[in-house]
Amino acid sequence: MAAPLMPKATAVWLVENTSLTFEQIAEFCELHPLEVQAIADGEVAVQMQGLDPVANGQTTTEEIERCQADPEARLKLSPQAIPPQLVRHKGPRYTPLAKRQDKPDAIMYLLRNHPELSDAQISKLIGTTKPTIAGVRDRTHWNSANIKPRHPVGLGLCTLQELDDAVARALRGKRPAGDKDIGDEELGGEPAGYEESEAVES
Repeated sequence: MAAPLMPKATAVWLVENTSLTFEQIAEFCELHPLEVQAIADGEVAVQMQGLDPVANGQTTTEEIERCQADPEARLKLSPQAIPPQLVRHKGPRYTPLAKRQDKPDAIMYLLRNHPELSDAQISKLIGTTKPTIAGVRDRTHWNSANIKPRHPVGLGLCTLQELDDAVARALRGKRPAGDKDIGDEELGGEPAGYEESEAVES
């Protein structure tokens, strides 16, 4: 089952605005139930703004009400919510001029929500340069005052599948070094859901 766009932000909204169980929210957003509980307890995603899955077409009010009435029911993603996956051809990624100004926003989002990604991975994912990434991180970028974290999928800079693959590779690459994330160490299960993976989290 595909996860909604910006699963963690969607989970925040569902926790705050519905009576769905942690298990229902976790399965819909592809998160660990204990991570959803941590969101409800204010231990995770404290400053994250919730994303209404009904407003952005990920599901319907009727579907939420159906699952609220039956704790055993599972929330379903609307068929039209799954974005089309564009075929990426080999070679340098071309970004239209209209979207190039969005790259710093996407970089900020990835730095905040996917610290496991290396600069090289971010550079390849959205077609930017390491100096630009460093400028956004250090806030020395010429447009730092106007940079706002926005999901690269929503900006059209990469596909959801490409982002998920990059995060998966990053997490696999860190395990041999002995790094444990919250999903393994504290939640006792699968790694915590992609963040933004952690979207689109604006």
